[in-house]
Amino acid sequence: MPRVARARLPRVRVFLSLGTAALLTVAASSCAQKTTAGTASAASGSASASCGTNAPSLYKPGQLTVATDSPAYAPWFDNNDPSDGKGFESAVAYAVAAQLGFAKDQVKWVVEPFNSSYAPGAKNFDFDINEISITADRAKAVDFSTGYYTANQGIVVLDSSKYANATSLADLKSAKIGVQVATTSYEAVGNVIKPTQQPAVFNGTDDAAHALKNKQVDAIITDLPTAFYISGAQIDGSKVLGQFDYTGKAGDQEQFGLLLKKGSALTPCVDGAIAALKSSGELQKITDQWLSQSVNAPKLS
Repeated sequence: MPRVARARLPRVRVFLSLGTAALLTVAASSCAQKTTAGTASAASGSASASCGTNAPSLYKPGQLTVATDSPAYAPWFDNNDPSDGKGFESAVAYAVAAQLGFAKDQVKWVVEPFNSSYAPGAKNFDFDINEISITADRAKAVDFSTGYYTANQGIVVLDSSKYANATSLADLKSAKIGVQVATTSYEAVGNVIKPTQQPAVFNGTDDAAHALKNKQVDAIITDLPTAFYISGAQIDGSKVLGQFDYTGKAGDQEQFGLLLKKGSALTPCVDGAIAALKSSGELQKITDQWLSQSVNAPKLS
C-alpha cells in the first residue's frame, strides 16, 4: 500500500491534563486496533477474491473450467461423464471447486487430450485432472498442484498367459509389454522392468487393453486403479498380476497433480484447497470410496 503524505500542520502548543492525555492515548490505541483489523479483513478479502468465483485469473469469469481427456475411464470417472461427480477424479475436482467457493453448476468441463495437457502454451481451462503424474520435465512447461494421489503401477495379464503365475518383475523380462505413450508407466517399463523386447506403445489404455485381449501383447502396465478397471470391466479372463512402485527420475514416489498453465495465479489456491481436503479427511474418504480395491494386488519387485 503506498505511503500517504501527511499534511504539514502549524505547530500549536497545547496543554493537557493527565486525564485528558490518558483518554487520548486509549482512543488512539482503539483506532489503531480498528485500522489493523480493517487491514487484516481487507487482506483476507483480497486473498478470497484471488481464488474464488471473482478471481481475475479464471479462464472464464464466474466459472471454474476443468479439463480431462475423452473417453474418461472408471474408476477415475463414471460412464464417460465427468460432470456427474462420480469416480475418484470427478469427486476430487468438485471437492476442490467447493473449497474455492464454486457451486457444482459453476464447474464446466472441457476435453483436453492427455498428451496435449502438459505442452507449453496457453490453456483453455483453469486446471486439468487426468491422472497426470508430476514430473520435473513437465513442470518446465506447466504448473502442478501438490499431489492428490500417490500412484503405483499395475500389471494386467490374461489368465491363460504363460506369465499369469509370475511372482517377480524379473519374470516379465521376456514379455511383450503394452503401455500408453508419454506416460510414467512407459518410463517405469524401461527403467524398472527393462524387458528384452521393445514395449508396444499405444495412444490410450483402450488400445492397450484391446491388444492384450487379442494376445498381441503379453501384459500391459498402467496405474493400478486403471489396471483393476481393465481387468474387471474390459477383459474377461484377465487379472491384475501385481503392483510395483515407480519413484521416477527424481527419486520421488509418483503422484498425480492438478495441472495448470505455467505461472497461474490459481496454483496456490488449488494447493490450499487440496491441503484443506487432506486435513479434514475428505480426500481420504473420496479415495476410500472410489479406489479402495487398489490395496488388493500383491507387491512385486
